[in-house]
Amino acid sequence: MKKKVLSILSLSAVLWINAQEKDSLNQKKIEEVVVTGQYTQQSINKSIYKVEVINAEQIKNMAVTNVAEVLNQNLNILIQPNRSSGDSNASIMGLSGEYTKVLIDNIPVVSDQGMGNLVDLTKLNVNNIERIEIVKGSMGVEYGNNAVAGVINIITKKSYSKTFNALLSLQEETVGKDYDWFKKGNGRHVQSLNLGYKISENWSITADVNHNDFQGYKGKYQGYKFFDPDNALRGYEWQPKDQLVTNAAVRYAKNNTSLFYKVNFLTETVNFYNPLVNVDILGEGNRTYVANDKDYFTKRWIHQFNIQTKIGSRINYTGDFSYQSQERKLQDYKYDVPNRTEKSREDKRTYYKSEVLYSRGMLSNFLDSKKINFQLGYELDRTKGFASSAIGNFGTTGKEDINRTIFNYANFLSAEWIVTDRFSLRPGARLALSDKFDSQFNYSLTAKYNFSEQSDIRGVFGSANRFPTYDELFTFVVDNNHDIRGNENLKPETGYSIGLFWDYNLKNSNDWKFNFSASGMYLNVKDRIESVIISNSPLKYTYLNIDNYKSLLFGGSVNIRKDNLSINAGVSALGISQVLNTGNITSPDDFNFYVEANLAANYTLPRTKTLFALYYKYSGESRQYVHIGNAQDPLDPGKYVLGEIGDFNMMNFTVSQPFFNSHLELALGIKNIFDVSTIRNTTIAGDGHNAGASNQNLFYGRSYFARLNYNF
Repeated sequence: MKKKVLSILSLSAVLWINAQEKDSLNQKKIEEVVVTGQYTQQSINKSIYKVEVINAEQIKNMAVTNVAEVLNQNLNILIQPNRSSGDSNASIMGLSGEYTKVLIDNIPVVSDQGMGNLVDLTKLNVNNIERIEIVKGSMGVEYGNNAVAGVINIITKKSYSKTFNALLSLQEETVGKDYDWFKKGNGRHVQSLNLGYKISENWSITADVNHNDFQGYKGKYQGYKFFDPDNALRGYEWQPKDQLVTNAAVRYAKNNTSLFYKVNFLTETVNFYNPLVNVDILGEGNRTYVANDKDYFTKRWIHQFNIQTKIGSRINYTGDFSYQSQERKLQDYKYDVPNRTEKSREDKRTYYKSEVLYSRGMLSNFLDSKKINFQLGYELDRTKGFASSAIGNFGTTGKEDINRTIFNYANFLSAEWIVTDRFSLRPGARLALSDKFDSQFNYSLTAKYNFSEQSDIRGVFGSANRFPTYDELFTFVVDNNHDIRGNENLKPETGYSIGLFWDYNLKNSNDWKFNFSASGMYLNVKDRIESVIISNSPLKYTYLNIDNYKSLLFGGSVNIRKDNLSINAGVSALGISQVLNTGNITSPDDFNFYVEANLAANYTLPRTKTLFALYYKYSGESRQYVHIGNAQDPLDPGKYVLGEIGDFNMMNFTVSQPFFNSHLELALGIKNIFDVSTIRNTTIAGDGHNAGASNQNLFYGRSYFARLNYNF
């Protein structure tokens, strides 16, 4: 551990010492603007909320392929992958993907089980992203249901300065040690094309396509052709995934009016190769061995339209409208492993489908005053969801498909009051109505005080609620070992957060620029939904609103810039107090803290424009209580013990070199330099997808990549 830290500090020192006076075009900074939580687009320094921004240049330097990989570098955001389904959700402040709202251009993204939450971040490619904005804390007034832990807002590119833009990108990447240019089963192969055309001063069109072919990671397994009936070593630890994403958009802007329409289409195939093989009797003394494999197919459409204009000469109006659908299908087939042929293949079956109609409108700037501004808004969504008994766990009897439609409507109001030149306030409230759940009332109060032009402090209070998921409402799993049933009478969880954020900017006589930040947050969630034992003999579970969750977060960061050098470093301590309840016993409510730290360093050689980029993140050992039952005695209530999740280090390094007046760029790099794959985790039980009862496969080890960009 000491050697790793010393190597990072040494490399940072080298980057610092070699900083030159000459400015670099790649490092020039313009004042960043944000839209998340704002009345209108404005400077990040004037934002009433603390907004973290990851811009397109930073994303490019990371050499990442999707949003999940980008956010993995951020403190207090843990990307939780599911190697079987291929999905990855964002956990913020210890809360899973159900509690985080994911938006594209202020519009929540459709997912299997809802709108904006449990979004698979690997399905969001990065080649058309202008920036990602992150606000941590409860944002129920601005963004409604499920924005309990925070909001991730992905802002896409909408216009270009040049008349015609075309960018072609090719990236080849090893997956652990596996790679082959042609052979199936090795490596990641990514191709993308971005096009932009400025028709006139008012009209512009954009289009892009991205193909991400991930050929899987074998790990301890031996691939889909491997055959050994005595050892379950066939298949992959990380399943192969082939993904294609396309976007097309048109934008009109004139005077005070802008119109924007975009369509997004995604198609994805995930291959699951079963490690278990079964004997298939052919007759006449012959036999073979077959595996029951599955292919998973996803299709997603997102249509969105945005209008920004003025009503009369004063009132600002912003309207968002969207239709989205996502359908996931599976296809079972039997594979003859020794003979490497398919024996049979069933028809595709839909097992999840969501269709969403969404609209959000906001009016502001009612008064002719520089002191007070109001915002009045509405939000509505109609979500039609389907879950099939094909996956075996929905319906009142476990054998029925579930079709449900939920309509939600909300009005929200806030006022921004500039009390003095230094002090401003924004109170807000939202009333949300639903045809499924009781009415929800959320409220917020945000204050900002400027000590000087260089220093300010923000205080943020907000509340939010989370609606139950399909699993929690309708689960039905009954077999020899399980009796778990959903509960359609569940009520939404409620939560609130309090945050304090301080920023200080400094520029010295030698043109060094410093930004220091410190923050503290408290998050409280009540009526948490948890699986509860309702009968010891026979053993039965259901979901009830009985648990509570609290977290405390303290953090600090520093940003240093001078000419061609940029360094960002941060550290945080997160404490979690989670009250778990089985119905018979309750867990302790102690706060268990763990530490995270990150570092991003970028340096550009002035003469050659060679960019060196280093990204590092340390996640400390964390602890949480886990229930240990007694399978031999259903009358035994079991006990709660403190499980541990081991610490780990992640570091990526990239070198990029432009050629031909920056039209061509070659990037080479290493991801996961410390070769992390499995970490100790005693808070989960081992199963067919985990490395063992006390381990968790988190990454697939060290990988190498080469990327070629050509800008026409």
